Amino acid sequence: MDITTVRIEKPDDLNLILGQSHFIKTVEDLYEALVGSVPGLRFGLAFCEASGPCLVRWAGNDDELVALAKENAQAIGAGHSFIAFLRDGFPINVLNAVKMVPEVCRIFCATANRVEVVVGQTEQGRAILGVVDGSSPLGVETDTDIAERKELLRRFGYKL
Repeated sequence: MDITTVRIEKPDDLNLILGQSHFIKTVEDLYEALVGSVPGLRFGLAFCEASGPCLVRWAGNDDELVALAKENAQAIGAGHSFIAFLRDGFPINVLNAVKMVPEVCRIFCATANRVEVVVGQTEQGRAILGVVDGSSPLGVETDTDIAERKELLRRFGYKL
């Protein structure tokens, strides 16, 4: 097996969800889950079909994000993987709906960070082995950092 990494190409402020599913129906069901979760959410998604014609299937409501999803899905090239890019919404607002799609097996990451996908290549095809999501910790939070974290969550409305 050959192991490589594929860097997800995206603007720094764009969120993504990377996962694995098991059926061509994924594209339509993820579309419905995303469009029904957050009014005004802009997104593009792509799914790597693992049998038959083995195409990158796609859907979305934002041409730029659809193109980005198709490009990154092709670069990853792992069967039954999917990637969705989000604008005007965050993974925290859609992740439960995505996880409830019957075809979804797992979520590798949901983030706005820089992402590298660790890919294994065999004679049969490619698989996602894991992800590098962002950077490694530089230390342990202090009392000031804790106060800043709590204030940020309240400012965003996630905590009272």
